[in-house]
Amino acid sequence: MKKRLALNFVFIFTVLFFCSASWGLDEIVEKKTFTLEEFTLISGKKLAPVKIGYETYGALASTKDNVILICHYYSGNSHAAGKYAATDKVPGYWDKIIGPGKPFDTTKYFIVSSDTLSNMNPKNPKVITTGPASNDPKTGKPYGMSFPMVTIRDFVNLQYELLKSLGVKKLQVVSGASMGGIQSYEWAVAYPDFVERIIPVIATPKTDGWLIGWLKLWGEPIKMDPNWNNGDYYGKEEPVAGKTYSLALITLSALWSDWADQLYARKWADNQKNPYEAMDNVFLADTALFKRAAGRSQMADANSMLYLNKANALFDISQGFDTYEAALKSIKAKILMVGADTDILFTATQLKQHFDAFQKAGLDVSFFELKTGFGHLGGVLDISQASERITKFLGE
Repeated sequence: MKKRLALNFVFIFTVLFFCSASWGLDEIVEKKTFTLEEFTLISGKKLAPVKIGYETYGALASTKDNVILICHYYSGNSHAAGKYAATDKVPGYWDKIIGPGKPFDTTKYFIVSSDTLSNMNPKNPKVITTGPASNDPKTGKPYGMSFPMVTIRDFVNLQYELLKSLGVKKLQVVSGASMGGIQSYEWAVAYPDFVERIIPVIATPKTDGWLIGWLKLWGEPIKMDPNWNNGDYYGKEEPVAGKTYSLALITLSALWSDWADQLYARKWADNQKNPYEAMDNVFLADTALFKRAAGRSQMADANSMLYLNKANALFDISQGFDTYEAALKSIKAKILMVGADTDILFTATQLKQHFDAFQKAGLDVSFFELKTGFGHLGGVLDISQASERITKFLGE
């Protein structure tokens, strides 16, 4: 078991955090672009124009209601299934459950997966997003910290515009992991007559103080890097050290306590440098985490990460309602909550509290718990454990 976990962890980080071990959608997929000439945010501020990328799998029925929307996690993008080219080493992150005969069956459903505003990886050529790194048409220069604040509701509203442009009349399911899961909850309160079911994975319907604290810690290393320069670093030396430290924290909090022991235990970073003999002599666990974070930081934009942190911290489905209970009573969708037993970001205790509140409100809600050695990442890496339950839920 330990050997299997260790090999899996090596593979995870080789592919920048996420991988899939089986092929659900054996086809080449195309990244597409959705553009609006003007989009009004919840704040009342406007973005003109606005762009996000998206992918589709399967075919839209003549009734235009056989649709599943997949929302991505914090560090992800719209590439949920399939490959962009036959030579790609791994498919999209949820390929295990998307494809013919899989829970999200592409012979039955038309599946749409989109990027969000302020995606954290705008340097990735396969990410299409409008965010702080985008050029402000008024100045011709990157927005930086002048970019308006965005919320999860803004992400959802833009996805709604995308779906309308595709002619979609109804969503059979909205699903996603982590930040994708909280978008699923937001969909249920934002468009209750448009959504039949939601499957939020490793997520809760509002961000509590515990996660707000983590989000703060994720962002502070960026701000402490002098190269951040209050967000004015485009065309200059970027806050690479800050991004790297932030991504190391994100990695550590997204995993379970066993991960370092499985890979590194107490091995030295350098076999010739005993950590007991000098302050600069360190353990392998010290260096490996930051090396991997440094690799991931090459695609990331520091300001975009800060904007995502803020959007996640602000999330609460009761925003705009008098009470949390009132927000729950507005939901019409059937709900399958999926948690992970070792998740320290959205804990089993937190999910149980919200599950109880949903039941008390009379909602049609059920719960499935993943048993995983991957912590929060179990919602991506071990999602196939929920395959049978998801398939059953779609038929209920």
